[in-house]
Order: sequence, then C-alpha cells, then structure tokens
Amino acid sequence: MDSSLFTVLQENPPLFGGFLFVLGLLVGSFLNVVIHRLPKMIEADFRHECACVDLPLDAEQPPKPRYNLMTPRSACPHCGHQIGALENVPVVSWLLLRGRCRGCKAAISPRYPLIELATAALTAWVGLHLGAGFAGAAGILLTWALIALVVIDADTYLLPDSVTLPLLWLGLLVNLSATFVPLSQAVVGAMAGYLILWGIFWLFKLATGKEGMGYGDFKLLAALGAWFGWTALPIIVLLSSVAGAVIGIAQVVAAKRGWSKPIPFGPYLGIAGWLTLMWGGDLGRMLFSGLG
Repeated sequence: MDSSLFTVLQENPPLFGGFLFVLGLLVGSFLNVVIHRLPKMIEADFRHECACVDLPLDAEQPPKPRYNLMTPRSACPHCGHQIGALENVPVVSWLLLRGRCRGCKAAISPRYPLIELATAALTAWVGLHLGAGFAGAAGILLTWALIALVVIDADTYLLPDSVTLPLLWLGLLVNLSATFVPLSQAVVGAMAGYLILWGIFWLFKLATGKEGMGYGDFKLLAALGAWFGWTALPIIVLLSSVAGAVIGIAQVVAAKRGWSKPIPFGPYLGIAGWLTLMWGGDLGRMLFSGLG
C-alpha cells in the first residue's frame, strides 16, 4: 500500500474501519470457500490414499481428482449452475438473488452472507482495536484463521493441520519481536498448550475408555499458546471449558439429543483465543484477582 494512503487511513479511524470492513467482506467470501472445500479436500485425499494402498505394487495409481480451493469453479449443488462474478459479490449478490440460485431457484443458505458480515465486522474491530501496525495485521490474520477453524470444526468435528500448524509457526514468528509476548513465553506456551490437552485426553481415556477430544484441539491450543504465551493458557482453557459446558448443556436440553453425541471443543477454543487477542490482559487480571 502507498505510504501516503496508509497514513490517511491511519489518521482517519472511520475511513480505516470502512476499508477493513470491505476487506473483511472479500476475505469472508473466500473463507466460505475454505470452510466448504477444505474438509472435502481432506476426505478426497484420504480416499485416494486408501485406494492406492489396496493396489498391487506394480499397478498404476489412479489419477487424483482435481479439487482444491481454486478449481473447479463454484456451482450450485442442486443444478450445477456455475456461479458468475456478479453472483459472487459478498452479501449484495445474496440479497439481490433473494437467497436463491439463479438457475434452479433452490435456497442458498443465509450462513454465507452471515460469515461474510461476521468476518467484515471482526476484521474492522480488530484493526481499530490493535491499530494500523504489525500487531493489528497479525491479529487480523489470526481472526481469519479462527473463523475458518471454528466453523469447520462445528460442521465436521475437524481442525485441519493445514490451518492449525501454520498458525502455530506464525505465532512464533510474530513474537520474534515480542509483538504479543516475549518469544520465550511463546515457545513455552506452544509446548504447554499441546501438553495440557494431551494430558487431559489421556487421563479421560484411562478413566473412561473413551476419547474426550481430538488431536486437532491440542494443536489449536498449542497455536494459541504460541501467539499469547503460557500465561494466557489458563484463561483460554477456562473460558472455552465454561462456554463449552454451558452451550453443550443448552443444546442437549433444547434438542433432547442425549449425551452420546460429541460436542466439538475447537469452536470454544477459537472464541476464547479471539477474546484473549482483544482483551487478554484484562481477562487475566479479572481471573487472578478473583482467585486472589
């Protein structure tokens, strides 16, 4: 970005917030693609590998299906109508189409514009809260990744390594200059974040014979530890556990679905991580003052 334009945005919060909001809408549209396609890509890779394992050693491997974040073009799952550029404008296209496919008039889920609006609002909020600097840019990247992880895990009980592991390394890289915490705290936070949930996982499994969470949760908490250091882990675990328990009980009562259906923990970790990004210091002081 041109330095003069950057200065104008930095000195004009409403203009800066508007710029971030529009940027968030565009990124939110892409996150919808990531949320929809990434689990399918992982499943397709798994099925392809399984098919190759069953082949004789001298057999030719079947071609891998071409399906990624870019190809094929987005299309209606009901009629196959390809989504044109004018039908893919964030929020606006959904409103103009009245939430229906142009080809077959099948309903388009309102979740798509809601994710775009949520991404836009959170992007602007983080940027204005942390400022137009390196911390703000890093916080916005973290927010985008957490939005994708929260929705994917809520849908599929999956936290993809292709998101959580780069997020961990990015947290360490961001803290090379102590952007959020000193690097030593970030390294210990990454290790402790993984080991805390790993230990809880095995204690629960030894006590009940069941697996209480997935390894993706360990990696996400490790990533958050890399971003905010080991001192932030107690508040992240506490917030996510309380939110998970309250919302989980509410879902069981409201849906009468019983206790056997698993509840994903990743969304609550992601929300707690975002709250720590925005108000980590205040939350930590509230926790420890309450304990004191």
